[in-house]
Amino acid sequence: MAQEAPSSEEALKRFEEISEDISKTFPEDDMKTFARESFSQKELENYLSQHFERMDLLPFIEGQHTLKLDTYLHAGNWFRQIGLPKESIIYYNQFFRYYKENEKYLIDSDKFKYVRLTSYSYSILAENYAKLGLIDSAAIQHKINIKFAKPYKTISLPSAINNYGLFYYWYKKDLDSAKINFEKAFDITKKQFPQHSLLGSIRDNLADIYFDKEEYKKAESLYKDNFEFYKYAISDESKTLDIPRLISAGSQLVNTNLKLKDVNEAEENLEKLRAIIDDPTKGVGFLPKSKLEFLRANEMVLKNKGNLQEAYRVLKTYNNLSDSIITESNFINNKWDDVINNIALDRIKLKYEIDQIQKEAKIKRQESKLWISSLISSIFIIILLSIILRRRQHFINAKNKQLLIEQKLENSDLKVRQLNSEIKSKERDLSDFAINLIQNQEWASGLADKMNSYKVAEQTDKKQLLKELELDIQNKITFDEDTKVFFERLDKLSDAFYSHLITNYPNLSKNEIQLCSLIRLKMDSRSIATLQNITNASLNTSRYRLRKKLELSDDVNLDDFIHSL
Repeated sequence: MAQEAPSSEEALKRFEEISEDISKTFPEDDMKTFARESFSQKELENYLSQHFERMDLLPFIEGQHTLKLDTYLHAGNWFRQIGLPKESIIYYNQFFRYYKENEKYLIDSDKFKYVRLTSYSYSILAENYAKLGLIDSAAIQHKINIKFAKPYKTISLPSAINNYGLFYYWYKKDLDSAKINFEKAFDITKKQFPQHSLLGSIRDNLADIYFDKEEYKKAESLYKDNFEFYKYAISDESKTLDIPRLISAGSQLVNTNLKLKDVNEAEENLEKLRAIIDDPTKGVGFLPKSKLEFLRANEMVLKNKGNLQEAYRVLKTYNNLSDSIITESNFINNKWDDVINNIALDRIKLKYEIDQIQKEAKIKRQESKLWISSLISSIFIIILLSIILRRRQHFINAKNKQLLIEQKLENSDLKVRQLNSEIKSKERDLSDFAINLIQNQEWASGLADKMNSYKVAEQTDKKQLLKELELDIQNKITFDEDTKVFFERLDKLSDAFYSHLITNYPNLSKNEIQLCSLIRLKMDSRSIATLQNITNASLNTSRYRLRKKLELSDDVNLDDFIHSL
């Protein structure tokens, strides 16, 4: 007999128990919960396991509409803050779907509360799309957000317009369109919310536009206003002084002073910054980024005054702190990469679903137990057959290559032509293989979806769904084996290229040499990151270090240089 679904009361009780257990270590209102460095690998796995269990309980809970909406929002925001935009998009879309279906059950005060939260969700959804390179989808969400916020006289409207400007500034590099949106948002905020911290954010965005356009006098005026504004403005989120923005505004002001050749003014503003940095009540000692901004401003002032020795000392301090921050960031990212790049999220989802199936199997009929046993046996059989077939095919391929080499030795000219033809063929094959490898990573996500379908299906349909799941697993070739084969082919194909690199740049690591080969294949950054099991941020760090080892100047494009080797 199949396990009965929990009652609404049972589901709510279990939901609250899980929430209470999570809050003991990671409360929802604690900033550490939204920081990567707060989690060990074990804590991350436990947190996500509890998260998925809690989300699965929501459909069984009757009513409790604000609880469900807040849970979807928290999940979307957590995944966004933690750097997983794909998962964040899933939960924000669930929030929008549930709100649309159940808005009629909310009281007016709840509806008003969700106006701001809905606008915020549209903005974050747009940001997630943009981070994934889905620029058109991001633009659509920004437009929806502005249209949604217009009827309400809240801070959400200028915030939505400002975010649309940032979209043009960051992702489309369209300074004119960004400036139009910033000015529109600034006018609304200044008239309707003159004390709101958003005013400083928009003013800073406008100043950045003027600075990029080399209109330094206009930028200086705005940075100066912001430097005074953040001395007293209270952050809408933290309800305290926004010290990082205060330091940033002062540092930008010093930089702009120097652009205008006003060294005395820059020095005066630098001293004001120094007083803030040295004030123990400001807590700047815990803000490495703010310290970096101050050190850079200090170094530039010293350089402009001709005090090169002191400027060099400050620059050295800056570089040491910057390297320390990068090292710590890389350590944290690598810790997360160990979980994320091994498809940890999908594995945890799958593990949880399998645990649920195994619990149900204890009280199911014998036929269900045989299905599960058959599924497990099939997996091992497929793996065994896959290994045998691969080894057999490898032996056949090796023998065929040996015969081909013996034939090529009969005629040296023919050998050269055939080798060139083989290299071109392998390049195409390697590119196709890489594309296929990337697509295989999506399999785990699809498997979790089918598990969900099995869980909610009628009893009469479960047998068919389980058979489909078994067939799906039988057709899967593991990602780790394919990755190994890919890099074996890459190393063999790039042997001459590797020799050239090692001869001219002996300090390159194995991973850096493989990165050069992937760039040489003209693969895009997302594909390279996926193949090397790193995030896009880690790839950017790898590219930066590779440039340094290759001793490339700023005006030399890394990809073009490698293609020319």
